[in-house]
Amino acid sequence: MGICLSISPERVTGFVSTNASSAGDEEDDWRQREKPDERQRVKGRGRKQGIRQVPCGKTTDFGFNRDFACRYTIGRLLGHGHFGYTFVGIDRVNGDRVAVKRIDRNKMVFPVAVEDVKREVKILEALRGHENVVHFYNAFEDDDYVYIVMELCQGGELLDRILAKKYNRYSEKDAAIVVRQMLKVAAECHLHGLVHRDMKPENFLFKSTKADSPLKATDFGLSDFIKPGKKFHDIVGSAYYVAPEVLKRKSGPESDVWSIGVITYILLCGRPHPWVREGGLASEIPLDISVLSNMRQFVKFGRFKQFALRALASTLNSEELADLRDQFDAIDVDKNGSISLEEMRQALAKDIPWTLMEPRVLEILEAIDSNTDGLVDFSEFVAAALRVHQLEEHDSEKWQQCSKAAFEKFDIDKDGYISSDELRMYIGMKGSIEPLLEEADMDKDGKISLDEFRHMLMTASMNSSNAPSMSVPSSHKL
Repeated sequence: MGICLSISPERVTGFVSTNASSAGDEEDDWRQREKPDERQRVKGRGRKQGIRQVPCGKTTDFGFNRDFACRYTIGRLLGHGHFGYTFVGIDRVNGDRVAVKRIDRNKMVFPVAVEDVKREVKILEALRGHENVVHFYNAFEDDDYVYIVMELCQGGELLDRILAKKYNRYSEKDAAIVVRQMLKVAAECHLHGLVHRDMKPENFLFKSTKADSPLKATDFGLSDFIKPGKKFHDIVGSAYYVAPEVLKRKSGPESDVWSIGVITYILLCGRPHPWVREGGLASEIPLDISVLSNMRQFVKFGRFKQFALRALASTLNSEELADLRDQFDAIDVDKNGSISLEEMRQALAKDIPWTLMEPRVLEILEAIDSNTDGLVDFSEFVAAALRVHQLEEHDSEKWQQCSKAAFEKFDIDKDGYISSDELRMYIGMKGSIEPLLEEADMDKDGKISLDEFRHMLMTASMNSSNAPSMSVPSSHKL
């Protein structure tokens, strides 16, 4: 549902946008530019004289063709708005299907509504032929209606595609294709001295249901022409996508760019990267900066905590690890099932606030690489990238189960504690095990309880002897 901001001074109204599969579903919350007191005077005059006011739409000659009934037949209803309905139309000559927006003359009460219809047709004519704008065929009129005939788009709204995607988000690669098309529409509008003013997912339709279908901009009911250097002083648009300049009543073409930015954020769930250019290196999966941060931090953890995280990771099933599998696949560029030093370096380089020299990247890889083969496989990756806090916060019961299962991998005799001998046996370490035990032994009784084990997992326990000095910009130092 879109929230429409009316241009009437200090008044906000709402409308429900339908899920029509046609570019003609552009039913507008027609803007009434007259001041409220002027409208009251017009109505008052009608009441005093006892004369019914004739809608401006009924007396206006739009100059459009009057042979609509000879050219088209009207089929099923696609959607409707305040001033009209959108139907599937059939061309009587060739049988082609089109979208027909039928606007009731009786509902065009004030002159501004008539001007809005004229302007919308003028805009569609100006943009005709652009690959990402719904194609305009012609406009017609008769004594009762105005008809706008356009290309029929049957692929649904962009919003529907977003919601149908896995995790309700686009991959960077797919999003880049969509965003490029929206930017082309904005550029074409601005070249014609035009501002769309209502860019939102509901106003972009796909030509067909095919995955590679072109995107088409629709609904130019709020669009308007603007002269260079001038500003709009009215408030229009949809609340979620409207630019700050619009609310300040000083907006121009830049408001369209803001709205596209909001759509881009939605497409990527808030993880935008520089990838929109033609031929850009847009990846299939957006890298999660928190995953990269977790990998950086893993090298700082004490050895016991590293082993504990690996044990915890082994308790999760493939469904629970689906997000991390996507992240692993995004880093594993050559798709060979493991992350190399170079792939690790490229991934960590995207965590821009942290600048890591090559030796530090190698140190991180070696800390994660538990079998010392020089590569990071998926199970090793999960141990380092796992979001322990999210597991605990989002599913407390699952956290309790998994952390207990991980604990029991160390607690060999099942007495409810991890002894130094059990820890040595699990890790396979020779020599003193006490430094590792001390990482979690808060009460200093020489053994680790389940609560102490969980506490260690939840805290960023650090071993100063293997915590590298990361290269951090001065603005990030504490």
